[in-house]
Amino acid sequence: MRAFFNWLLCLVVAVIALQLFFVARIALMAVVDPQSTAFQRSEAWQIATRGRAEGSPSGDRAWQQRWVPYAQISDTLKRAVIASEDGEFIYHQGVEWEAIERARQRNAKAEEIAARRAAAAIARGKSPQAAKLRGGSTITQQLAKNLFLSGERTLLRKGQELVLASVLEALLSKQRILELYLNSVEWGEGVFGAEAASQRYFNKPASRLSATEAARLAVMLPSPKFFERRPGSPYIAGRAATIVARMPSADLP
Repeated sequence: MRAFFNWLLCLVVAVIALQLFFVARIALMAVVDPQSTAFQRSEAWQIATRGRAEGSPSGDRAWQQRWVPYAQISDTLKRAVIASEDGEFIYHQGVEWEAIERARQRNAKAEEIAARRAAAAIARGKSPQAAKLRGGSTITQQLAKNLFLSGERTLLRKGQELVLASVLEALLSKQRILELYLNSVEWGEGVFGAEAASQRYFNKPASRLSATEAARLAVMLPSPKFFERRPGSPYIAGRAATIVARMPSADLP
């Protein structure tokens, strides 16, 4: 028992030390721009070891990212991203519990439908398809995951994400959170941040994006690599039009 309690004490100390490390990193981000995120380093490693995905529109282009201050990102893109990803961004404290519950209910239904389709596919001798799950994460939660965590779907990882989102909201302003997010989020294979995305898809700086251009970038955020390969998708055009209509009501920090 003594050995067990010693092990348990070491585990608790390690968890506390990790949380303090995260808090220190986030506090530093109030004044220092991060050089990279956990997600970016993971993507860089995959590209370095496996190469780019076959048929990637990025081709042999080098890693694309350039940090730009909040003021040099057009308000149209800020509004488009908020309208698309997190309409209550400036009002919540990092987590929207109602959105998480709605996502849980949608995913439970999607998994039920996928299970029925899988059974029918197997009966016909075809390969079943996995359910398409949707998240209920706020912009702050997405930033927490990108900065520090892996992309795996586990309760432990989700719990850590919620803790980090709360710390981000406590230590940083909403404007800084949005600035960090827009400069680090993925917009295609090896394409990170608003400036790189604007140059990549529209050959112009992020400060000069039109409402339609900004909306098209916002559409890509849930699945940037998927939409990178489908620039002419009718879904992108239709969803972008919806986002443009919502943008006037998207409040900026």
